[in-house]
Amino acid sequence: MTDAQSAQREPGMPPFENVEINGITMKVYTAGPDDGYPIVLVHGWPELAFSWRHQISALAESGFKVIAPNMRGYDGSQGPDEIEAYDMEHLTGDLIGLLDHYGYDKAVFVGHDWGGFIVWQMPLRHADRVGGIIGVNTPFIPRMSDDPIKLFKMAFGENFYINRMQEPGVIDKLLDENVERFYKLMMRRSSLTPEEFNARPADQRSFDLFHPLEQSVSNDATWEGEPVLTEEEKQVFIDAYKRSGSTGGINWYRNFTRNWERSADQVDKVDCPCLMIGAARDVVLPPSLMDGMEKHVPNLMKHIVEDSGHWTQQEQPDEVNDVMITWLNKRFWN
Repeated sequence: MTDAQSAQREPGMPPFENVEINGITMKVYTAGPDDGYPIVLVHGWPELAFSWRHQISALAESGFKVIAPNMRGYDGSQGPDEIEAYDMEHLTGDLIGLLDHYGYDKAVFVGHDWGGFIVWQMPLRHADRVGGIIGVNTPFIPRMSDDPIKLFKMAFGENFYINRMQEPGVIDKLLDENVERFYKLMMRRSSLTPEEFNARPADQRSFDLFHPLEQSVSNDATWEGEPVLTEEEKQVFIDAYKRSGSTGGINWYRNFTRNWERSADQVDKVDCPCLMIGAARDVVLPPSLMDGMEKHVPNLMKHIVEDSGHWTQQEQPDEVNDVMITWLNKRFWN
């Protein structure tokens, strides 16, 4: 590990290396024995491999080989300028590149939030490289009947956060100018269940994540929910996003239409062992989205973490680790 790498060593994380994968350089953390079954941890937005810090150590200590990248466009991993360079073909291709680089035929892929969308695509696009899938909060969602952005606008309105992300440069600038406030706002425990959230008046059920950043700083005290992160942990995210900027991660969202168009011939059937971990207090990806998954994912085990909102692997790491490792030991490690 170089002096620069040592200076950037995040609390609770193993050393990282910079590796050439799929035409870009990626920042990748590894832990555990090389002969352990490989587990690839895929973060979502606005997160990092650091979001898996509790799982990395637990999995490695249990004998698994852990591979946790900062995905393309995130801190230390190259972010091409072209928006289409962040489509599902590139994002899943990066994970195949990781297996090739480290010399593994197959792995279990674990994804949270946007990372969940990616890992559920792996058995549809690269079935021969997938041993199993673990979705954290994000269930398998079959291909939509129409352009997702069109459907999001119909269901949630123009101010839905994904819809606001579509115009290049606008939300990017807002986030880059408000990095500290954004992480103070985002990484919080849910104060409501999905049922309580849905019972609120319409004007209190907004999924416009960016509106609070456009208000005066005096409104910060009104943000609901206790912080998930310590000040030290929050600073890791803040420093990383100040280095990388926000455009790379947002570009993933700008490919919803492209991904939908290019998956017209895809068969929505996942034929590998799968574990779905939901969170009872996640109002963005509520457990109800798991209903009926068995139609497309027949080899499925489900688990609900009762006292957790959206940041499940950081909010309730011990329960998540126990469920994951128990399932993995039964399926992949004898």
